[in-house]
Amino acid sequence: MIQDFLQFDFLRNSLYAGILIGFVAPLLGVFVVIRRLSLIADALSHVTLSGIAASLLLEKTVFTGGFINPLYMGIMFSVSGALLIEKLRGVYKHYQELAIPIILSAGIGIGVIFISLANGFNTDLFNYLFGSVSAVSSSDLYTIIAIAALVVIVIIFLYKELFLLSFDEEYATATGLRAKWIHLVFIIMVALVIAASMRVVGILLVSSLMTLPVAASIRIARGFKQTLLYSVIFGEAAVIGGMMTSYHLDLAPGGTIVMIAVIILIGAIVWKKKKTA
Repeated sequence: MIQDFLQFDFLRNSLYAGILIGFVAPLLGVFVVIRRLSLIADALSHVTLSGIAASLLLEKTVFTGGFINPLYMGIMFSVSGALLIEKLRGVYKHYQELAIPIILSAGIGIGVIFISLANGFNTDLFNYLFGSVSAVSSSDLYTIIAIAALVVIVIIFLYKELFLLSFDEEYATATGLRAKWIHLVFIIMVALVIAASMRVVGILLVSSLMTLPVAASIRIARGFKQTLLYSVIFGEAAVIGGMMTSYHLDLAPGGTIVMIAVIILIGAIVWKKKKTA
């Protein structure tokens, strides 16, 4: 099965991109889940949708010939959404969780307006919504490689700080840790990974790849590092298995990846119950 992906450039790009996304999305997702910020992924994915819709609208009404790469516009919107969430968390100091649904609502609202102005859905937008095994170009792959490398570097250098903020933010702040800036860097990394993942998994399903493998690993892991390891393993299994299955059965890769992740989660829950019974 994997020979088909290595035979053609566009499939090879998708496979490499999927492997990278399957690594960094669950890796970052562990910190997202532990900090109880899972809805941030949904909010930023909807903001990314607005960016994609805006780029397709501009290409249709102003520019022609693929002048704008929707991935870059999606990244710009996603990072902007992350910064706005942080700004709103400061505005609503006692109700910081409000920042997430506000940005989520604004993102989907703007996206729907742009889609309606562009006269509805087209094939390109459908691929961004649900993923495609043939949509990853060489430039997209290079961008994903750069984002993946950046995320890994940030996690390596800020591992202790992120770990401390995840489990005890008040103590971390009391010890003099620059929690605000570290959280800002963290949420920008989340925004970049979400935007990078949309080519393979799809905008509407990308948050699942950041949470489902983590949910499965939490059930069976005995410590934080094991949770990181199992999350990456489950994420890679879901992405590679989903891409292979979707290609041979002609299915949307995003949905297939998510359903394999769900099966892994169910297996982890059942295994844990049998072990503790």
